[in-house]
Amino acid sequence: MSEQTILVSGHADWVEITLNRPDKLNSFNDEMHLALAQALRDAAENPKIRAILLTGAGRGFCAGQDLDGRDPRKMSGPPDLGKTLRTFYNPLVRLIRGVEKPVICAVNGVAAGAGANIAIACDIVIASDKAKFVQSFVNVGLVPDAGGTWSLTKLIGPARAKAWAMTGQPISAEQALDWGLIWQVAPAEKLLEDARALAKKLAAAPTFGLAMTKHAIHEADGNSFEEQLELEADLQAKCGCSPDYKEGVSAFLEKRAPEFKGTQS
Repeated sequence: MSEQTILVSGHADWVEITLNRPDKLNSFNDEMHLALAQALRDAAENPKIRAILLTGAGRGFCAGQDLDGRDPRKMSGPPDLGKTLRTFYNPLVRLIRGVEKPVICAVNGVAAGAGANIAIACDIVIASDKAKFVQSFVNVGLVPDAGGTWSLTKLIGPARAKAWAMTGQPISAEQALDWGLIWQVAPAEKLLEDARALAKKLAAAPTFGLAMTKHAIHEADGNSFEEQLELEADLQAKCGCSPDYKEGVSAFLEKRAPEFKGTQS
């Protein structure tokens, strides 16, 4: 893993992953893509890790793609941006959404283009009160990617999604909160403190149940009401067999703090 483009700080039961190209506002090059994907896979596969925190170094979270690597003036022909998405961005957002652990994003500054859409692909987004979100694709004649057209339509509705994507107008963290794009806004000086406290809290939670909750919410949009009821029943049956259910009920009845394991069995 590259220590230059991605920093990984391990804790007892959660991990902090930092995008680390601050001089480029943490915009993606191929090296950072590969390093981030590996860091996320490592966290996903490590049974001791029960929560993931993603943030950026410096004054920005992520400015999207580093256009120096996709400059048509330096190429013999137009870049294959579809290949870029299929190779890097699409697997990345699938990984974030699919990992069976809560993924928290602490947006410490500007989140633009794919950077904004990677942030909102995370499960819980906390933004600095100085953060800005920008769908900057229109400025270079592109469509929102990294799941942006899907996420924006689901989260804020087609009217706002189209207007924001077509104008590229930056929105503040407070506006993102008002629109339902993010969960919380924190003072800049407290952002990481709050995000780390949340990561620690979720890592001590019944994380198998959290994973099933994440799965159910992701499936809800494509299911009918009856299908979702059946999915809830199936997932609840699995959760009811987990040691965390037994521990949670026992702790409640015994009037003590639970000690969850975060496992299915």
